[in-house]
Amino acid sequence: MDHPSFQHTAHRPWPLPSEPWVGRQTWNDLLFLHWPVSAEALRPRVPVELQVQEFQGTAWVSVTPFWMSDVSVRNLPAVPGISTFPELNVRTYVNRDDRPGVWFFSLDADNFLAVRAARAVYHLPYMDAQMSVSQKDDGIHYVSQRSSGVKFEAEYEPTGPVAPAVPGTPEHWLTERYCLYARSGSGTLYRAEIHHEPWPLQPARVRIIHSDMLAVHGLEVQGPPVHVQYSRRLEVAIWPPARVVR
Repeated sequence: MDHPSFQHTAHRPWPLPSEPWVGRQTWNDLLFLHWPVSAEALRPRVPVELQVQEFQGTAWVSVTPFWMSDVSVRNLPAVPGISTFPELNVRTYVNRDDRPGVWFFSLDADNFLAVRAARAVYHLPYMDAQMSVSQKDDGIHYVSQRSSGVKFEAEYEPTGPVAPAVPGTPEHWLTERYCLYARSGSGTLYRAEIHHEPWPLQPARVRIIHSDMLAVHGLEVQGPPVHVQYSRRLEVAIWPPARVVR
């Protein structure tokens, strides 16, 4: 069975992997919140094998709230009760072997099984959190809190029409990425490929009520996010992690 996104591949910066894809997800009501930071501040927090990427002379960090649905293994139906849950990511942008991707500082999720599976299989720093996503007027009210007290709460909504990001713009550079990197407990670096259609982005407004998500990683930013984009829905295909050869 092919993934529906495979009908659109011309936008990819490199070809689809030749290996079989193994999983699928749908990302819903996703908000990109981006702040500029210095590459020097990120360098100690990113594996030395990865280049900390910069756009317009600066590196960037993002807090990304959304909720996932249809989380399942290829060719198997989604299981009610465990295939839909919120997720909240803190990430930056890196490169290795001319494959720009994402490095995650943390991924919070309200799904016990998914957290443990992603830690074990993808070596990602997933955290348990109590989370809720609800409609409020024309937008989203999003809350995430770990047992440690680390919390994120925001209200957000789209403010304009849907349009793919234009190559060469910050929005395109920050969002159109087709792999993630992770390090295992033994120190091995992995890359996992993903695929989806071009992001259907919309301009958005956000009111951040509370956020510890950057400070908990020792990341300091000034003021509100510089770039704020929203995406209603995106279907994603996922490949297994592969070891990055030094």
